[in-house]
Amino acid sequence: MNIGVVFPQTEIGADAGAVRAYAQRVEELGYSHVLAYDHVLGADPAVHEGWSGPYDLRTAFHEPLVLYGYLAAITSLELVTGIIILPQRQTALVAKQAAEVDLLTGGKFRLGVGLGWNAVEYEALGKSFSDRGRRITEQVTLLRQLWTEESVTFAGRYETVTGAGLCPLPAQRPIPIWFGAQSERAYARAGQLADGWFPQVPPGHKLDEARAIVEQSAAAAGRDPARIGMEGRVGWGEGGAEKLVENVGRWRAAGASHVSVNTMSAGLRSVDDHLAALAAAAEALELRAAS
Repeated sequence: MNIGVVFPQTEIGADAGAVRAYAQRVEELGYSHVLAYDHVLGADPAVHEGWSGPYDLRTAFHEPLVLYGYLAAITSLELVTGIIILPQRQTALVAKQAAEVDLLTGGKFRLGVGLGWNAVEYEALGKSFSDRGRRITEQVTLLRQLWTEESVTFAGRYETVTGAGLCPLPAQRPIPIWFGAQSERAYARAGQLADGWFPQVPPGHKLDEARAIVEQSAAAAGRDPARIGMEGRVGWGEGGAEKLVENVGRWRAAGASHVSVNTMSAGLRSVDDHLAALAAAAEALELRAAS
């Protein structure tokens, strides 16, 4: 099982030197990958009365694909989006950006995608919020064609490409697409389309139910469920390294192919604090010994 980290988007700040130090130290500690998630814009609660979203316009987010162009030059970690909100973005542009990151990392990139929840962000980016679930299926089909064919002609309900293609093509053809999933419909979609998925529930009964839907949907689509990866997430918090190792073990027992360690929302005050927590976790997990 590959063990990586969740990039501390909301807590790392805007200093490029801190971003560099974080990524390089994560690699030194023996982690396999960095996972970052996506918000282009935050809503202003003063304008959107009753705003209850977990993030707003004061919550910092580095743009993942641009960030990964930077990280590709300074580390050899696998880079993962977990997730890019695909239906609020132009499909061909995502294909181009992802192909570039894949090239710069030498094929060490996974594109995690999902629907998102923020209608304010969709409006600002000029995309419909109400049909995002239907559109993502078509987007995934087009992404894979753009990554594998020199010249693409595609006429869908939402997407049109006429005799056009990317150059250069990515190193991986196609780039693995992973889905974020937290509903029955999303689990089914992951089984039908995804190379892997990010459950939003911990190991236990709910995960077993979700995985059953993923696997049944994959089999119904003529796909091998065993080839679909699963990435769990564990938080640093009360119980420290001992509890974290226990939770990683639960994901391993559940059949996860990957897991990421999340140090956000743990009361850590600086990049050095995040890295100290990751160092303690790496030692407890014996990452460098395993590598």
